[in-house]
Amino acid sequence: MKRLLLLTSAMALASGAAQAEMNFNRIASFATPMNMAAGEDMARETSAEIIAATADGMTLVYTDSPLGVVGMIDITDPKAPQPLGNVALDGEPTSVAIVGGRAFVGINTSESYTSPSGYLAMIDIASAEIIGSCDLGGQPDSIAAAGDGSFIAIAIENERDEDAGDGRTGQMPAGTVVLVKVAEEAADCDSLTVVDVTGLAEVSPEDPEPEFVDVNGLGEVVVTMQENNHLVVISREGELIADFSAGAVDLEKVDIAEEGALTFDGAQMGRVREPDAVKWLDDMHFVTANEGDMDGGSRGWTIFRKDGSVVYDSGLDFERAVVEIGHYPERRSGNKGVEPESVEVATFGDTPYIFIGAERSSVIGVYDATDPENPVLRQLLPSGIGPEGFMAIPERNLLVSANEVDLIEDGGVRAHVMIYELAEGAAQYPMLTSRGITLDNGAPVGWGAISGQVADAKLPGILYAVNDSFYRQQPTIFRIDATSTPAKIVDFIRVTRDGQPAQKLDMEGITLDGDGGFWIASEGRTDRVIPHAIYRLGADGEIQQEIGLPAELMAVERRFGFEGITRIGDSLWMAVQREWRDDPKDHVKLVSYNTKTEEWGAVLYPKAAPQTGWVGLSEIVAHGDWVYVIERDNQIGKAAVTKKIYRIPAAEMVPAPLGGTLQVVSKEEVRDLLPDLRQLNGYVQDKVEGLAIDVSGEAFVSTDNDGVDDHSGETLFFSVGTFQ
Repeated sequence: MKRLLLLTSAMALASGAAQAEMNFNRIASFATPMNMAAGEDMARETSAEIIAATADGMTLVYTDSPLGVVGMIDITDPKAPQPLGNVALDGEPTSVAIVGGRAFVGINTSESYTSPSGYLAMIDIASAEIIGSCDLGGQPDSIAAAGDGSFIAIAIENERDEDAGDGRTGQMPAGTVVLVKVAEEAADCDSLTVVDVTGLAEVSPEDPEPEFVDVNGLGEVVVTMQENNHLVVISREGELIADFSAGAVDLEKVDIAEEGALTFDGAQMGRVREPDAVKWLDDMHFVTANEGDMDGGSRGWTIFRKDGSVVYDSGLDFERAVVEIGHYPERRSGNKGVEPESVEVATFGDTPYIFIGAERSSVIGVYDATDPENPVLRQLLPSGIGPEGFMAIPERNLLVSANEVDLIEDGGVRAHVMIYELAEGAAQYPMLTSRGITLDNGAPVGWGAISGQVADAKLPGILYAVNDSFYRQQPTIFRIDATSTPAKIVDFIRVTRDGQPAQKLDMEGITLDGDGGFWIASEGRTDRVIPHAIYRLGADGEIQQEIGLPAELMAVERRFGFEGITRIGDSLWMAVQREWRDDPKDHVKLVSYNTKTEEWGAVLYPKAAPQTGWVGLSEIVAHGDWVYVIERDNQIGKAAVTKKIYRIPAAEMVPAPLGGTLQVVSKEEVRDLLPDLRQLNGYVQDKVEGLAIDVSGEAFVSTDNDGVDDHSGETLFFSVGTFQ
């Protein structure tokens, strides 16, 4: 396969971070349910969407649409944010801006798409009381305050019904922009000015849908009309200064099929930008995040002059950098890729920064915009799921992200506000990257859902890892150089059957066969016709031998099968994740298969009793006189209890015939992984699934990011020291 260096701004991601003395790193995470009062139903959906900070940078205020509140957080100590509670509102909060000690919140009270309504609420932050409101005459979306606090600009979107009229624009009433003066930290409702922005766009000129607003130092308001693919600049008096199309780009080597593979071989020509968020970079330039909605989304971001000329467009550089760190959202990639949606601009020290949030990839791009015509990607930061809003607090060297997705209904992680600090030290993320290699067509090598691992037999720090069935059309073995920081995917081997991508695999474990090839454990799921099996692969990834489970095991099988594989001499040992039908409570099988005699056997492993949910095994590795396993619960965040490495004396790994009495092995705790899983100051990841111990005894652990599907995409890959 062809291997080339990808010469894009992604190169600066590593070189710049390596040379820089200052980097942004996450220092705290705040789960939005923490703002609920004692006795409230904590299982209700909550969110953090648009966020603002007081002038002293000590208090955050964010909108929470599902709860119908604004939440407040004390960040006097930014490493230990404290809840200040919620303020209930009559309607759906959509955006917030702060002037002095008052929060101004746009509230949507629309009864229907055809009868939109809303108001501007004024909240005293110190007392958490609503002190007034102004009727806005329509459905507000974004709001922004002038830097001098003299007025508020509001995008009245009057959004379309996506289930009507084929989901197209052209649905009345039209949106507008509203300007309202502020005096003594209170809105003057009588000063409300409605700015007509109809008749400007080429797309549905009669039905503008203003999406996002921002105000520069001159008091000029820039407005995105996302579905209309149009931008407007308005004076503080409400007069039109400029308007122009956001334009289009040609995209090549992009992934546009949601087929369970990362191919990057498609094209989207003439793709309209359809920008969402916009922020002024200075009084002459502004930045758009080109999310797309109705017909477009250019997968990148753009710097415009306020006359409409393009100063810079990221093209696919941002998306490709996101691909390289394993955050590409294959299952939702069909039309908008990583989906840049949010943007923040601020100067830290002497350096102007642009922060780009990729909604579907849960990533923040950090760009040095010293030269607006050539911004440099310095870092990619992990966020919570669905970054929606940002707030930079350069006076305190802080960046804050509001992440809107709450997975409480699926038993997943809650919505979070996350805090980052610019300080001396190395960048902590990413911990694994494919930067430096490409596909044959020059596109980046995508990866995700890393599962089982094994170390090279001779070279310290060289590992092999497999992806699981999330990438059903692209089963792959990745070769990882863990001696570099971050660890690097330096090669990949596609797993094939008769020269084609192997189907019906769920690779959860990998070990070396001793002859240059591999053994793979496939977890299997019979209700999806995916067999429980082990496979022998050649060095080229071609399946050479397939071994199904014996009748004794299949008679008692359950969905949760092999989660790891290791080799001791002629015997393969596989860890079964959870109890099968004949297992005693809180015991699982370690199954053996002798490759010479073809005999099967097993021992029993005593796992922890779960406090909530379930506990199972997710990896098995033989090293020296011990066999190591990862034991984990299926809990996430603060609910996580069991994420541990245990070891079993190899001498006890004496298999008994299946169907009879099995020996129960002993175990010894080696490492509690919960502190390791908190090292990036995010929430504790659920799936700790990879463990490899190299020839020097150094042990490496990785997490499975579920292919960025209902997941932040964050992959932790780290050393836990030397094992005997």
